[in-house]
Amino acid sequence: MSQQHCCCGGNQVDERLEKIMKVIEEHKTVKGGLIPVLHEIQDTYGYLPEDILKIVSRELDIPMAEIFGVASFYSYFSLEPKGEHIIRVCLGTACYVKGAQGLIDRLCKELNVEVGKTTADGKFTLEATRCLGACGLAPVMVIGEKVYGRVTPEDIPNILKEYK
Repeated sequence: MSQQHCCCGGNQVDERLEKIMKVIEEHKTVKGGLIPVLHEIQDTYGYLPEDILKIVSRELDIPMAEIFGVASFYSYFSLEPKGEHIIRVCLGTACYVKGAQGLIDRLCKELNVEVGKTTADGKFTLEATRCLGACGLAPVMVIGEKVYGRVTPEDIPNILKEYK
């Protein structure tokens, strides 16, 4: 393995890359080995860095287009780094009926970010999800592990202050 300096920003050999290279090696001859490799990359880096995907493409002899196709098909995978705080707003039926879209709209405005994107400062990623399993508290949003129920758009600025 050649020494690469992907995603680490320093001169040290990236230990994460070494870990990924081992997983790639274990899956080279396994049919359907791409998905476990992508899972390991996602778990290790928090997203799928393009320079790492190029290594996967080369080592597994899979075209980049196919890798991007798989990565974009599954919602678990992200091609962009996530923010320090991930905000998930439930758009399941109960939450939607009780005004979840208003929460999304207010969050987009307050954070100046689109759904599925990360704020310029890297603090927040905004995601719309399906049922979070707290229908009785609709509309619901989750920041990290903390659940916020019966949220109104007017509550958003005060909730965000906890994380700024």
